[in-house]
Amino acid sequence: MDSPLKRESRAYGVRLLMSRHPEIRKLKRLHSPALHGNKLWPSSWLLIDYLGHRGLPKRAHLMEVCCGWGLTGIYCAKKHGAIVTGADMDAQVFPYLRLHAHINRVQISTLKADLRKLGMRELKRVDVVVGADICYWDSMVDPLRRFIRRALRCGVRQILVADPGRPTFEKIAAHFVKHGTGEVFDWKTRRPRTIEGRILKISSDSG
Repeated sequence: MDSPLKRESRAYGVRLLMSRHPEIRKLKRLHSPALHGNKLWPSSWLLIDYLGHRGLPKRAHLMEVCCGWGLTGIYCAKKHGAIVTGADMDAQVFPYLRLHAHINRVQISTLKADLRKLGMRELKRVDVVVGADICYWDSMVDPLRRFIRRALRCGVRQILVADPGRPTFEKIAAHFVKHGTGEVFDWKTRRPRTIEGRILKISSDSG
Protein backbone atom coordinates (compact mmCIF):
# COMPACT_ATOMS: atom_id res chain seq x y z
CA MET A 1 0.00 0.00 0.00
CA ASP A 2 0.98 3.61 -0.51
CA SER A 3 2.11 5.49 2.59
CA PRO A 4 2.08 9.27 3.14
CA LEU A 5 5.80 8.94 3.86
CA LYS A 6 6.63 7.19 0.60
CA ARG A 7 8.33 9.14 -2.15
CA GLU A 8 7.58 6.79 -5.03
CA SER A 9 5.00 4.22 -6.04
CA ARG A 10 5.35 1.46 -8.64
CA ALA A 11 2.59 -0.63 -10.20
CA TYR A 12 1.88 -2.14 -13.61
CA GLY A 13 5.46 -1.47 -14.64
CA VAL A 14 5.18 2.32 -14.25
CA ARG A 15 6.73 4.68 -11.71
CA LEU A 16 4.82 7.44 -9.95
CA LEU A 17 6.64 10.08 -7.93
CA MET A 18 4.64 11.15 -4.92
CA SER A 19 4.19 14.55 -3.30
CA ARG A 20 7.17 14.14 -0.97
CA HIS A 21 9.60 13.28 -3.76
CA PRO A 22 12.24 16.03 -4.21
CA GLU A 23 11.53 16.33 -7.95
CA ILE A 24 7.81 16.85 -7.35
CA ARG A 25 8.50 19.35 -4.58
CA LYS A 26 10.80 21.23 -6.93
CA LEU A 27 8.13 21.34 -9.64
CA LYS A 28 5.52 22.56 -7.18
CA ARG A 29 7.67 25.60 -6.45
CA LEU A 30 7.67 26.46 -10.14
CA HIS A 31 4.31 25.24 -11.47
CA SER A 32 0.90 25.46 -9.79
CA PRO A 33 -1.78 23.56 -11.68
CA ALA A 34 -5.35 24.70 -11.23
CA LEU A 35 -8.51 22.62 -11.66
CA HIS A 36 -7.27 19.80 -9.43
CA GLY A 37 -4.23 18.99 -11.59
CA ASN A 38 -1.91 18.95 -8.59
CA LYS A 39 -1.81 15.16 -8.13
CA LEU A 40 -2.60 11.82 -9.72
CA TRP A 41 -6.28 10.89 -9.34
CA PRO A 42 -7.00 7.27 -8.26
CA SER A 43 -9.24 6.34 -11.20
CA SER A 44 -6.14 6.39 -13.40
CA TRP A 45 -5.18 3.09 -11.78
CA LEU A 46 -8.61 1.66 -12.64
CA LEU A 47 -8.05 2.48 -16.31
CA ILE A 48 -4.53 1.07 -16.22
CA ASP A 49 -5.76 -2.19 -14.70
CA TYR A 50 -8.64 -2.40 -17.19
CA LEU A 51 -6.33 -1.85 -20.15
CA GLY A 52 -3.93 -4.42 -18.75
CA HIS A 53 -6.72 -6.99 -18.99
CA ARG A 54 -8.45 -5.82 -22.19
CA GLY A 55 -5.47 -4.44 -24.13
CA LEU A 56 -5.29 -1.90 -26.94
CA PRO A 57 -5.05 -2.14 -30.73
CA LYS A 58 -1.42 -2.41 -31.87
CA ARG A 59 0.26 1.01 -32.25
CA ALA A 60 -2.98 2.75 -31.34
CA HIS A 61 -3.06 6.53 -31.40
CA LEU A 62 -4.37 7.39 -27.94
CA MET A 63 -5.38 10.71 -26.42
CA GLU A 64 -5.68 11.14 -22.66
CA VAL A 65 -8.05 14.06 -22.08
CA CYS A 66 -7.88 16.23 -18.95
CA CYS A 67 -4.66 14.26 -18.56
CA GLY A 68 -3.11 15.91 -15.51
CA TRP A 69 0.07 13.97 -14.77
CA GLY A 70 -0.73 11.62 -17.66
CA LEU A 71 -0.01 8.26 -16.04
CA THR A 72 -2.65 6.33 -18.01
CA GLY A 73 -1.18 7.53 -21.28
CA ILE A 74 2.34 6.80 -20.03
CA TYR A 75 1.30 3.24 -19.18
CA CYS A 76 -0.25 2.80 -22.65
CA ALA A 77 2.91 4.05 -24.35
CA LYS A 78 5.17 1.87 -22.21
CA LYS A 79 3.20 -1.37 -22.11
CA HIS A 80 1.12 -1.28 -25.30
CA GLY A 81 3.32 0.73 -27.65
CA ALA A 82 0.62 3.38 -28.07
CA ILE A 83 1.32 6.75 -29.68
CA VAL A 84 0.04 9.08 -26.97
CA THR A 85 -1.06 12.70 -26.68
CA GLY A 86 -1.85 14.17 -23.27
CA ALA A 87 -4.44 16.94 -23.61
CA ASP A 88 -5.29 19.36 -20.82
CA MET A 89 -6.54 22.94 -20.67
CA ASP A 90 -3.99 23.73 -17.93
CA ALA A 91 -0.45 23.78 -19.32
CA GLN A 92 0.89 23.84 -15.76
CA VAL A 93 0.33 20.08 -15.54
CA PHE A 94 2.68 19.31 -18.43
CA PRO A 95 5.96 19.57 -16.47
CA TYR A 96 4.63 16.82 -14.18
CA LEU A 97 3.62 14.73 -17.18
CA ARG A 98 7.00 15.23 -18.86
CA LEU A 99 8.84 14.27 -15.69
CA HIS A 100 6.89 11.02 -15.43
CA ALA A 101 7.30 10.30 -19.13
CA HIS A 102 11.05 10.78 -18.71
CA ILE A 103 11.43 8.47 -15.70
CA ASN A 104 9.28 5.86 -17.47
CA ARG A 105 11.33 6.24 -20.68
CA VAL A 106 8.50 7.06 -23.07
CA GLN A 107 7.67 9.94 -25.38
CA ILE A 108 4.34 11.70 -24.85
CA SER A 109 3.08 14.63 -26.91
CA THR A 110 1.18 17.37 -25.09
CA LEU A 111 -1.70 19.53 -26.27
CA LYS A 112 -3.15 22.51 -24.42
CA ALA A 113 -6.84 22.24 -25.22
CA ASP A 114 -10.29 22.62 -23.73
CA LEU A 115 -12.62 19.64 -24.29
CA ARG A 116 -15.15 22.05 -25.76
CA LYS A 117 -12.73 22.99 -28.54
CA LEU A 118 -11.24 19.63 -29.48
CA GLY A 119 -12.39 18.77 -33.00
CA MET A 120 -11.46 17.09 -36.25
CA ARG A 121 -8.03 18.70 -36.51
CA GLU A 122 -6.95 17.21 -33.17
CA LEU A 123 -8.95 13.98 -33.26
CA LYS A 124 -8.76 12.80 -36.87
CA ARG A 125 -5.90 10.34 -36.23
CA VAL A 126 -6.95 9.29 -32.72
CA ASP A 127 -8.13 5.69 -32.22
CA VAL A 128 -8.78 5.67 -28.48
CA VAL A 129 -9.63 8.41 -25.96
CA VAL A 130 -9.23 7.83 -22.22
CA GLY A 131 -10.02 9.99 -19.21
CA ALA A 132 -9.92 9.42 -15.44
CA ASP A 133 -11.82 11.48 -12.85
CA ILE A 134 -12.80 14.04 -15.46
CA CYS A 135 -16.42 14.74 -14.54
CA TYR A 136 -16.65 15.98 -10.98
CA TRP A 137 -18.86 19.09 -11.47
CA ASP A 138 -22.40 19.36 -12.86
CA SER A 139 -21.12 22.00 -15.28
CA MET A 140 -18.86 19.39 -16.90
CA VAL A 141 -21.60 16.92 -17.84
CA ASP A 142 -22.82 18.57 -21.04
CA PRO A 143 -19.36 19.55 -22.36
CA LEU A 144 -18.09 15.99 -21.85
CA ARG A 145 -21.18 14.47 -23.43
CA ARG A 146 -20.83 16.72 -26.46
CA PHE A 147 -17.11 15.99 -26.69
CA ILE A 148 -17.74 12.24 -26.74
CA ARG A 149 -20.30 12.58 -29.52
CA ARG A 150 -17.90 14.78 -31.49
CA ALA A 151 -15.02 12.35 -31.00
CA LEU A 152 -17.12 9.48 -32.38
CA ARG A 153 -18.04 11.58 -35.42
CA CYS A 154 -14.34 12.31 -35.95
CA GLY A 155 -13.58 8.59 -36.18
CA VAL A 156 -12.44 7.74 -32.63
CA ARG A 157 -13.12 4.02 -32.21
CA GLN A 158 -13.26 3.74 -28.44
CA ILE A 159 -13.63 6.04 -25.43
CA LEU A 160 -12.97 4.95 -21.84
CA VAL A 161 -13.88 7.06 -18.81
CA ALA A 162 -13.14 5.94 -15.25
CA ASP A 163 -14.67 7.43 -12.12
CA PRO A 164 -15.45 6.48 -8.50
CA GLY A 165 -19.14 6.64 -9.47
CA ARG A 166 -20.05 10.29 -8.96
CA PRO A 167 -23.64 11.30 -9.89
CA THR A 168 -22.20 13.42 -12.71
CA PHE A 169 -20.44 10.38 -14.19
CA GLU A 170 -23.60 8.29 -13.85
CA LYS A 171 -25.56 10.89 -15.87
CA ILE A 172 -23.12 10.61 -18.74
CA ALA A 173 -22.99 6.82 -18.53
CA ALA A 174 -26.79 6.54 -18.53
CA HIS A 175 -27.00 8.71 -21.65
CA PHE A 176 -24.65 6.55 -23.72
CA VAL A 177 -26.02 3.26 -22.41
CA LYS A 178 -29.52 4.42 -23.34
CA HIS A 179 -28.37 5.26 -26.86
CA GLY A 180 -26.73 1.89 -27.33
CA THR A 181 -23.13 3.00 -27.64
CA GLY A 182 -22.04 2.64 -24.02
CA GLU A 183 -21.36 -0.11 -21.49
CA VAL A 184 -20.60 0.42 -17.79
CA PHE A 185 -18.44 -1.88 -15.67
CA ASP A 186 -17.78 -1.98 -11.96
CA TRP A 187 -14.00 -2.27 -11.67
CA LYS A 188 -11.59 -2.88 -8.82
CA THR A 189 -7.82 -3.02 -8.53
CA ARG A 190 -5.55 -3.83 -5.60
CA ARG A 191 -2.48 -2.13 -7.08
CA PRO A 192 -0.91 0.07 -5.84
CA ARG A 193 -3.72 -0.06 -3.26
CA THR A 194 -7.38 -1.05 -3.27
CA ILE A 195 -9.36 1.24 -5.57
CA GLU A 196 -12.96 0.71 -6.71
CA GLY A 197 -14.99 2.56 -9.27
CA ARG A 198 -16.81 2.46 -12.58
CA ILE A 199 -15.63 2.42 -16.18
CA LEU A 200 -17.71 3.67 -19.09
CA LYS A 201 -16.74 2.15 -22.44
CA ILE A 202 -18.13 3.81 -25.56
CA SER A 203 -17.45 2.28 -28.95
CA SER A 204 -18.24 3.62 -32.40
CA ASP A 205 -19.50 0.20 -33.50
CA SER A 206 -21.62 -0.56 -30.41
CA GLY A 207 -25.32 -1.09 -30.72
